Amino acid sequence: MDAIAANAAAKPDAPAIVEGERQLTWREYHARRNRLAHALAGRGLQSGEHVIVYAPNSTEYLLASAAARAVGAIPVPMNHRLTADEVAYILDDSDATVVFVGDPFLPIAEIVRARATRVRLWVTVGRERRPWAAHVDDLVAAGDADGVAEPTAGAIGGSMIYTAGTTGKPKGALRRAVDQAALVPRLKAFDLARPHVHLAAGPLYHSAPGSFAVYALIFGGAVVVMPKFDPEEALALIARHRVTSTFMAPILLKRIVDLPEAVRARYDLSAMQVIVMAAAPCPMKVKEDVVRCFGPVLYEFYGSTELGMNTLLRPEDVLRKPGSCGRAAPGVELAVLDADGRPVKAGEPGELYVKRYDGIFDEYYKKPEATRQTQRGDWFSVGDVAWIDDEGFVYICDRVRDMVISGGVNIYPAEIEDVLHRHPGVQDVAVFGVPDDTWGERLHAAVKPRPGIVLAADELIALARAHLAGYKVPREISFHDDFPRDAAGKLLKRVLREPYWAGRDSRV
Repeated sequence: MDAIAANAAAKPDAPAIVEGERQLTWREYHARRNRLAHALAGRGLQSGEHVIVYAPNSTEYLLASAAARAVGAIPVPMNHRLTADEVAYILDDSDATVVFVGDPFLPIAEIVRARATRVRLWVTVGRERRPWAAHVDDLVAAGDADGVAEPTAGAIGGSMIYTAGTTGKPKGALRRAVDQAALVPRLKAFDLARPHVHLAAGPLYHSAPGSFAVYALIFGGAVVVMPKFDPEEALALIARHRVTSTFMAPILLKRIVDLPEAVRARYDLSAMQVIVMAAAPCPMKVKEDVVRCFGPVLYEFYGSTELGMNTLLRPEDVLRKPGSCGRAAPGVELAVLDADGRPVKAGEPGELYVKRYDGIFDEYYKKPEATRQTQRGDWFSVGDVAWIDDEGFVYICDRVRDMVISGGVNIYPAEIEDVLHRHPGVQDVAVFGVPDDTWGERLHAAVKPRPGIVLAADELIALARAHLAGYKVPREISFHDDFPRDAAGKLLKRVLREPYWAGRDSRV
């Protein structure tokens, strides 16, 4: 089913996308989607190929992704915060043949495009133009407005979202398509399987903000796009457009509830019905403040780019079950297993697994061994440790693997450790997350200098900043004369990490 075509037929003059003073009705969105899809196909884009979308939150971002899916191609969102080397790696690893690029990212595109030998077509989507790229407006003008063939009946188009890898290189979590019928029960549980006015507040290249915007459009809602998050502007948009749903990571909600009460009181927030939160642990104080500000509309889930939405914490349980991320979502089966793959008793921690269902990713692109490491038969895990209480509520308490979540962003230390090891004065290094009241976790690097070498934190931070995106740069560095290791010589990172988490129930 072509949801865009169906909504255009049912409500042609209703708004589909709102961005500032710009608005596309469903009729306009449908026509522009079709024109762009036909133009891309005319330039050689084929079903199954990958299309990078490297653009700010915008109408064009949603349009580019929709047009790619209409051809049967798979959008690949590009993280805005990556360096040129990181962007070049993803361009190569993804085998992308088309790249949409927005104005803020043209300088990096200029640097990497000569290395992106598989890319056949670059498309600019902002005000600026380049001689080596087509412009999205020209493609739309040249394309045919006739309907496009649906590549898979009943399916929502696929995506490939890059998540950092434990070996230091990002991995493309490929999901070729999701059956819409299988998704509906989960969205009904969040009260999202109906038309909403949805605020896209977080960066659309992240899996959750992007997915919830697409879900809103599938069910005939309108998406209000924030090009860049600002807490008071978010309240102004909620009031102005009578927004009824949004997804926000805890850090965004915290920025809203931290506004002075006099500022929040200026805006009518009464239309809001569903606030979905995930991506990072959230302090109970923030949850309490959100409920006080918006009413009993807060939903939470546990999930991941790879495994989708796995749990659901409903508004009536948010304050009743502190620390929980909810029960298994409809159609999802969970298990907590020990190191040998055996179920643990209720209340005991173990690695959290999700049984295969329609919505789990297909594979890490071109990385079969990494895909295999997530599985135990039909069960999948991304390495989170959890326990389940006697009512079936899940509590995430630690990680098997080293991932850090800071402000809702997944960060894998191996990549950072590799950069810091390049310093000739570094003998050993361990990067891990430590508690942070604002971001959930912040990056800490423990460093063992070589004998006789005196290192300064500033020079190591500068080294990291020269090679890594800003959010991967350690916020603090400690120096150690020795590192704890086991009998086999394996670094005991938990021993270095533990003092920072002492006295806390959760280790994430």
